[in-house]
Amino acid sequence: MFVTPAYAQAAGTPQVSPLMQFLPFILIFVIMYFLLIRPQQRRMKEHQAMINAVKKGDRVVTAGGMVAKVTGIGADDTDEITAEIASGVKVTLLRSTLTAVLSKTEPANKN
Repeated sequence: MFVTPAYAQAAGTPQVSPLMQFLPFILIFVIMYFLLIRPQQRRMKEHQAMINAVKKGDRVVTAGGMVAKVTGIGADDTDEITAEIASGVKVTLLRSTLTAVLSKTEPANKN
């Protein structure tokens, strides 16, 4: 005869589907994908294309902030380039440490 308050409160609430319970989390993930993940992937692709396009004679900036002129490119299987940071001072750098290409050289005519 006596109904407990907890049972009485539970009897009046509608049942929510599991999909509706997870809908806020799904929406947050979709928003995070388009605001954070997708632009980062695009920047990574652009950086990789820039690194692959570096050739001899280009002026580049390293992650450490050094400006150098590329004097040699390593073999395709290596990630190394040789760069001149001052007159007569050559260093070996990793392609992945390049952050920008300041000036590109024009391709040589093969006439």
